[in-house]
Amino acid sequence: MMKRKSITKILAFLIMAVAIFAACTEETANVRLEPTLATANTLNITSDSATVVGYVIAEGDGFTERGVCYNTAAAPTVDNSKTAYTKDTPEATFYVTLSGLNYATKYYARAYATGEAGTVYGEEVTFTTKPVVPFLSTAAITDITGNSATGGGEVTGNGGADVTARGICYSTTQNPTIENSKTTDGDGTGAFESALAELKGNTTYYVRSYATNSAGTGYGPQVSFTTEVDLPKLTTTPVTGITKTSGVTGGAVTDNGGADVTTYGIVWGMNSEPTLTDNVIDGGMEMDSFVVEITGLEKYTTYYVRSFATNSAGTGYGENIEFTTLADILTWNLPGDYVEASYPGSDMTNWNPGNSPQVISTIENPASLEGYVYFGNANNAWKFATQPNWDGPNYGDAGGGVLDPNADNISTPKGFYKINADAAALTYTAVAQVWGVIGDATPNGWGDETPLEYSPKISRWTGVIHLTAGNFKFRANHEWAYNYGSDNNDGTLQAGGKDIPVEIEGDYAFELNFSTPNEYSYTANSWGLIGDATPGGWSDDTNMTWDTTNNVFTLTVDLVVGKIKFRANDGWDVNYGGDLNALSAGGSDIPVAEAGNYTITFDPWGLTATVTKN
Repeated sequence: MMKRKSITKILAFLIMAVAIFAACTEETANVRLEPTLATANTLNITSDSATVVGYVIAEGDGFTERGVCYNTAAAPTVDNSKTAYTKDTPEATFYVTLSGLNYATKYYARAYATGEAGTVYGEEVTFTTKPVVPFLSTAAITDITGNSATGGGEVTGNGGADVTARGICYSTTQNPTIENSKTTDGDGTGAFESALAELKGNTTYYVRSYATNSAGTGYGPQVSFTTEVDLPKLTTTPVTGITKTSGVTGGAVTDNGGADVTTYGIVWGMNSEPTLTDNVIDGGMEMDSFVVEITGLEKYTTYYVRSFATNSAGTGYGENIEFTTLADILTWNLPGDYVEASYPGSDMTNWNPGNSPQVISTIENPASLEGYVYFGNANNAWKFATQPNWDGPNYGDAGGGVLDPNADNISTPKGFYKINADAAALTYTAVAQVWGVIGDATPNGWGDETPLEYSPKISRWTGVIHLTAGNFKFRANHEWAYNYGSDNNDGTLQAGGKDIPVEIEGDYAFELNFSTPNEYSYTANSWGLIGDATPGGWSDDTNMTWDTTNNVFTLTVDLVVGKIKFRANDGWDVNYGGDLNALSAGGSDIPVAEAGNYTITFDPWGLTATVTKN
């Protein structure tokens, strides 16, 4: 804008001069114009220099000197600071560079020209020099330890612009910058203190204070210091291979602290953060990666372990790792000729103890084993194998539910069975069960369970039941001797547990899962459609109902162009999207390309869906 205005002024002078010349008569043709000068522009402004452009409009009787005068006050003259134009053959436009200026300072400048008639001046222009980086001092380093120190500095001048950040930068090489390690200690001028942390022991560091303003970053003088020997630094390896009486751990010395490590290894005990006064295991030959085995532990007991290393400064420790040895829990396998037919699609095989269903005991009752097994053949032969191989002992039925290693195979008709075994008394029971849902939320109330159906394909009891607001539990064989509730209403089941509440009426798809002994679970999901293509948008589900003929959830609804997903229980914990032929949990939104009336179906077990425009 300044340049445009200056050019306009120059043009105005030129027009004026042309007009004067045009007004001259032949008699007055030799009359000279009065000397006239213009100050056109300022260029290339730095922190200590600037270029000012002058223009001679009319030279009059001639100039003996031309240049630019300047001052920090208005209306500068040649009696103030000035810089003369020094070219031998001056042109009408002349450029003068002013140097030695003060940073971040406002100046007033005018072109001048001196001749026989005196000195004439052009228009006044102003400019402000740019700031420089801040000025600093660096404080001596104090409070030096093996891994920390205290430093600081002082911003003695802001360089003409606000200081936005300050601190110290440090490195193990000289002349550190803010690209190395640094502290951040406020802004503005004045003194500041800095804390250096996570240093290496017995190491020389170089330090400079720094401060940043709009001109850049300035640095103070460099100082140096050397840390003391520090404690070694280590990592502790998580405990693996945990058994009832042992575990495997280890560690690594990642920093020797600046001095030779004399001993290293593992400390362990029953109290958190064990030390050398507890149990100690030497780390062996590989300090940067050592492995040790802890043995002689108690069953089902919590222990703590840390790596350690010692140098001249003392002993350093790695992370404190907690682990618990295995309880005295028994796992028996149930190999037989039924496995492949009963568990289709699984890795289990016939008469293979390591790939067969299991019964497992609990910590509270280590001799009492339990599990659920499906026998899919008309008649099924099987045994108890106490190991995942045939090394034994292996038990058959000696009669009356008595287990004997010399007895023949156990024979069981088709069905879903609850298996219990007593490892101390060597007895067992196998009770065929049919499971259902009972409660005042169910169609039969508390009088009788509504049955579920067992699916060998997914090893679950499944079914869809219309529930009202109320409560329910799972029960088998019309007997309260076999019932499960959920004490925390969290999808886990406990024998005889609390009633499970239902708040919203609807059709609920059930899955009852007895696959893992002593860790039984369930789901009960009502399904709906959600998305910006639905009447409720992304806020409210449009509920689906169960089609008993086609065994799918269904919904007929008007949709607009947008997207949809399938969602359970009016919440996002369980939702499906993606490919309609293979829906995935949390999958992508399903597009609806055309508005209209649609029939939607959803199979909660096959995880397929259809979206059909009517």
